[in-house]
Amino acid sequence: MKKIEILLLFALFIGLQTWAQKDTIRLINEDVLVGEIEKLDKNVLTFSTAYSDSDFKIEWHKVLELRSQRTFIMAFSDGDRFTGRLTSVPDEDKILRVSFDGQTAEEMMNDLIFLEPIGASVFSNLTIDVDLGITITKANNLRQLNTYLGGTYLARKWNANGFFKTVLSSQDDVADIRRMDAELGGQYFLPHDWFVTVRAKYLANDEQLLDLRQTYQGGVGYYFIHTNSMYLALSGGVAFTSEVYTNDNPERRSAEGFVGLGFQKYSIGDLSFLTTAALYPSFTESGRYRVDLNGDMKYDLPLDFYIKLSVTYNYDSQPTEGAADSDYVFTTSFGWEFN
Repeated sequence: MKKIEILLLFALFIGLQTWAQKDTIRLINEDVLVGEIEKLDKNVLTFSTAYSDSDFKIEWHKVLELRSQRTFIMAFSDGDRFTGRLTSVPDEDKILRVSFDGQTAEEMMNDLIFLEPIGASVFSNLTIDVDLGITITKANNLRQLNTYLGGTYLARKWNANGFFKTVLSSQDDVADIRRMDAELGGQYFLPHDWFVTVRAKYLANDEQLLDLRQTYQGGVGYYFIHTNSMYLALSGGVAFTSEVYTNDNPERRSAEGFVGLGFQKYSIGDLSFLTTAALYPSFTESGRYRVDLNGDMKYDLPLDFYIKLSVTYNYDSQPTEGAADSDYVFTTSFGWEFN
């Protein structure tokens, strides 16, 4: 009998401990949810409860109050990043009390741009996008396929991201067209919204006779705007480019500078925009410069599906002999996001 009583007391203790770890949020319509905060990113709070098989996706500005006893990784719009605890100030909407490294501070909820509990799964930091577009027309027997695979991993002090996309096209009486873009890189976050960036970029396209262009770059950048609904960042540094062509033209190597601009707006309902642009003035080839431009407009659908419109543009002021100075591609696709 004593053993049963001990087991019951132990189960009750575990249950109370588990309940004590529950998070609570209050919304602007006065609904209260009890469960666990999974993550806050891009103005969306992911919240799980015991009474729903699916996680709740809640726009951050609709949360009035948050209470938790857990330890989180958190980032604010002024560039500060902490590991600690946070909870709402009693009787004050949208004001958080943050405890970290033996200190306590009060912050506005709208200034919190990232939040994740310590001990979360590695995969909770990973986002993967896969999309596909197909065009088939009877006229000229046109067949076109465009694919995209992209991923982002976000940690407390750094992030890593990359993508691989292709466009393949064939039709009667016209040479086949191929284009490949790939990129891999990351950022290390410094205080006050500064960051260090490194990136490797790869491009192949028939219009500019590029069998493969490789660009490796590194530099520093600064977030001029960094909120839970958008960011605007400028970066600059040095780059090295090598190019191999599809004809007999000799390989080219160039030392370059680069100036990059990144803009993303992700709090327009289910719509988001992402634009990146980079200028590469050459140090070793007088008068030569290149421009890379990418833009995506993405509309989220139920069950983590989405549709996307993308445009990519590349310009070279001194292309190799016989090649066009620019190339662009516009694609529409349907995809799925794993997060």
